[in-house]
Amino acid sequence: MKLYMVSLGPGDHELITIKALKALKDSDAICIPTKSANNSFEKSMTYKIVKELMEEFGFDKPIIPMYTPMKFKQEDWQRQVDIILDSFESYEKLSFVTLGDSAVYSTVYYLLDIIKEQKNEVYEKCEVIPGVTSFSSASAKVKKPLCVGDSSFLIRPLHKSKVPFTTVYMRPKIGMDTEKLKEKNSIYTFENLNFQGEQVLDYKKKSVDKYMTLFIDFYEPK
Repeated sequence: MKLYMVSLGPGDHELITIKALKALKDSDAICIPTKSANNSFEKSMTYKIVKELMEEFGFDKPIIPMYTPMKFKQEDWQRQVDIILDSFESYEKLSFVTLGDSAVYSTVYYLLDIIKEQKNEVYEKCEVIPGVTSFSSASAKVKKPLCVGDSSFLIRPLHKSKVPFTTVYMRPKIGMDTEKLKEKNSIYTFENLNFQGEQVLDYKKKSVDKYMTLFIDFYEPK
């Protein structure tokens, strides 16, 4: 069995990645969230994007509705996980789709936490496919960068003033000492990501060996 967690991008079906499109085409069925308790897709942006992709690229897949209330509770996530796991009785490969990028305010990791605990073999074979974010798309629309030179940018929810956060450290100098990077949560080191010699380490390296290195100090909810 195979589970793809597919990021669809910021609304324009042409902004989906090639990898995400391949995953949808490779799947036996597609799990699509809906805000309607009757499983209607009338107002579903994710459904609209998937249908546009099917029409343009000439494929068709069974759709599995995933009722997704606006205010999530643990039982809502559990119900979605139950639907996914039960669907593996009929299908070998499934995609669960989400708007934007799966790593940014998405339900994907709530579901994966439960799947890891209840069906680890599915979690181990799951593939998360990243996507274009809404703020990246917005930046491109107005031809203005989110950061240049040595500047940085913040992502903050508007409904709260003090929130926990993940920190991304980029643009290092080769040979620099990383001691000043204070670990607040859980730091990972990424070298040559998606290129030859890629390394993903679940700790902070003491020094930078390659320019294409980034560190992410992930906030981890307790």
